[in-house]
Amino acid sequence: MNQSSLSLPSFAKINWSLEIPGKRPDGYHEVKTLLQTISLHDELRFELSEDCAVSLSCDHPDVPTGSDNLIVRAAHALQERFEIEKGIRIRLEKRIPIKGGLGGASSNAAATLLALNRLWEIKSGGGELFEIAAKLGADVPFFLLGGCVHATGTGTTLSPLASAPEPVQRHLIVITPNAGISTAAAYNALDSRALTTRNANPILSVSQSEANSGYSQPWPLEDSLKNDFETVIFDIEPEIRRTKETLLQAGALGALLAGSGSSVFGIFADEEDQQRAANEIQLEAGWRIFPCVTVSQTEYLRAIGSWDIPFLRSFNSGSDIGA
Repeated sequence: MNQSSLSLPSFAKINWSLEIPGKRPDGYHEVKTLLQTISLHDELRFELSEDCAVSLSCDHPDVPTGSDNLIVRAAHALQERFEIEKGIRIRLEKRIPIKGGLGGASSNAAATLLALNRLWEIKSGGGELFEIAAKLGADVPFFLLGGCVHATGTGTTLSPLASAPEPVQRHLIVITPNAGISTAAAYNALDSRALTTRNANPILSVSQSEANSGYSQPWPLEDSLKNDFETVIFDIEPEIRRTKETLLQAGALGALLAGSGSSVFGIFADEEDQQRAANEIQLEAGWRIFPCVTVSQTEYLRAIGSWDIPFLRSFNSGSDIGA
């Protein structure tokens, strides 16, 4: 089937839990996290071009559109890996907040890999896409799968949930405040805290076996939410702490920093509670609010049109993916 254009949603994510057990010999941090796709999403439009160029445009002025953008890097990686002599024009409509801890750039890259795999008729079985995704960034492989997934190692070793049924849809409110901290600065602050206080998570002394241990909960409960970055980021940016307090005061069953921030999400009992809270929350200057829901793996794969890729079926049957 020949296609000349394609549009795909590019979904955001939250972390139900995020632990940083230690540093690896290669200098990267070991992570242990439970990732979840949510309905907040960007839109990507792809159109084949007559030359071999990769061009990107975006409706958000702060999004770079050159070779440092993960979308462009993903396209170039596919061209090099499969010797593609075709080009692409890409339009990004940005809705996911930039540098909000919601994985927007990684999601964009994964959507690009999937879209161009189809438009350029690469017909990859999936293993090559995962290899490319892992080189682009820690969260990019997850966005080839979506749903709720365990991630360990540098974040690129993915494992399915222990329970077979799809988790029930949860109603969320995500707030992105007018504050931010880079991922590198967040990790540096966490390292410094671990070395200077006994109260912090001892990330530099945990064993490798502990770092790779599984989760006891097959589905996250409100009282099991955990993010190691909260111990340092709330001190560095008190506005982010206020965001979490705002959600709890609005009736959230639980609230947590998303990734390394700056966004915070709250869980609500149902759509009625979610809408009531969204109407009642008094946003500070520059804050953005996003009512949304969780997106299961089945919903995700159907939305991005990748249900028929063999490696996805392998993952659903219980096999780990990644290294």
